[in-house]
Amino acid sequence: MTTAAKPAAAPRTLQLNPKDNVIIAVDAVLPGVTVRGATASLRIPKGHKMAAAAIAKGHPILKFGQIIGFASEDIAPGQHVHTHNCGFAAFERDYAFAEGARNEEILPVSQQATFQGFRRANGRAGTRNYIGVLTSVNCSATVARFIAEAVNRSGLLNDHPEIDGVIPLVHATGCGIDSDGETFEVLKRTTWGYACNPNMAGVLVVGLGCEGFQIQRMKEAYGLSESDTFRTMTIQETGGTRKTIAAGVEAVRNMLPIAGKARRETLPASELMLALQCGGSDGYSGITANVALGVAADILVRNGGTAVLAETPEIYGAEHLLTRRARTREVGEKLVSIIKWWEDYTKRARMSMDNNPSPGNKLGGLTTILEKSLGAAAKGGSTTLNAVYHYAEPITEKGFVYMDTPGFDPVSATGQVAGGCNVLAFTTGRGSAYGCKPTPSFKLATNSDIYRHMIDDMDINCGDIVDGVPIEQKGEEIFQFMLRTASGEKTKSELLGYGDTEYVPWVIGATM
Repeated sequence: MTTAAKPAAAPRTLQLNPKDNVIIAVDAVLPGVTVRGATASLRIPKGHKMAAAAIAKGHPILKFGQIIGFASEDIAPGQHVHTHNCGFAAFERDYAFAEGARNEEILPVSQQATFQGFRRANGRAGTRNYIGVLTSVNCSATVARFIAEAVNRSGLLNDHPEIDGVIPLVHATGCGIDSDGETFEVLKRTTWGYACNPNMAGVLVVGLGCEGFQIQRMKEAYGLSESDTFRTMTIQETGGTRKTIAAGVEAVRNMLPIAGKARRETLPASELMLALQCGGSDGYSGITANVALGVAADILVRNGGTAVLAETPEIYGAEHLLTRRARTREVGEKLVSIIKWWEDYTKRARMSMDNNPSPGNKLGGLTTILEKSLGAAAKGGSTTLNAVYHYAEPITEKGFVYMDTPGFDPVSATGQVAGGCNVLAFTTGRGSAYGCKPTPSFKLATNSDIYRHMIDDMDINCGDIVDGVPIEQKGEEIFQFMLRTASGEKTKSELLGYGDTEYVPWVIGATM
């Protein structure tokens, strides 16, 4: 007697909105397999899209109930919908300024979640306790690295276990720039923003001396003076490389006892400022990790904290969903003005906003920037948009806010940390290798395959959402992990040693 083979399980698919004319392949769909009334004509890879209905050439393609592109040819039901038949085009969007704004219910301090952090003298809260060696110009980058390496090798930190390390934060610019231009202003904000980040216990700024970005101008702009935990020097004034390294090591040595006095104490979650990032996105990003991170962001806002969405090229085409949530029309219009600046910026550079997504994003199932943006914006949750900031500006509003940054992750996160973010959540579907100092970064895998494949890099698996784990449950898991990270638990990127070279200030203007 023979036993009949069990029929293969039908591949899992998702239709995210009743309006959608595409469905998402959670599992690969083989040719000839019928799902949701459409028969696949070719293999549909995991995370990719299949036409659920006929789509005429020039007609919009809908996912999330929103336009993600336009058919570049007639598309039959069951066809693979991707870059070969779905194209980008600009279209009018209804910004509906502030129509969805609401007064958020914030928990009383007595009911807010807590973490173990460092209370700074100015009242702000740190999640890490670093000493930073910053540079004004690339010409002093090597000396800054040598200073940090000398201290870290010396064993001096053994006597100060509360200090997380001495980090060189160097960059590739600082000269050949207009001293009255935008690049100078952005670098000034970024440098001082890092010096002020509450995860810093002390800072040494090292310059060459003759560069365009003069340390003295920055000090005058912010009314700064030397102190026990803020020192500056230049190679030229100090007497060359060896003398500057020796002087820098001595300056940091004098900071160690002060930084080492810091102790963690119980602080409310309202002191947390969470940077929201995504990189190496895929077709799962907008249905798993980004959505769950949005839930965690909402929980943080309800606890009185701050969630900071960024990456303007990666909310392009979804900005109308944010302007509806703007607290006021002015907040929404500021975001739209930034979008228009980016359209002009890319046009002048002979680029297109659709140059993003990357090849890796497309391999993962994303087709146009419109589709990528709709998924990326989900990281911002559902609460009212309280403020919009330019790159590296100090973030002063609580709740959900937005910062204008490029989509390139290191540059974007650098702006958020300069703005004051003391913890960072990073979603990825392709497997981004990224870390951030002085702000700890934890990774959220959008699919279970990449979580298992890159287990040494991934902190949380969000791929199990497609297996039935509720998004609200995953959002709470992310929030609790964030609290543990803020309390000192090391993330995978910290254990691997990432973060020194991911400091990348945005260079907007010309390099002369």
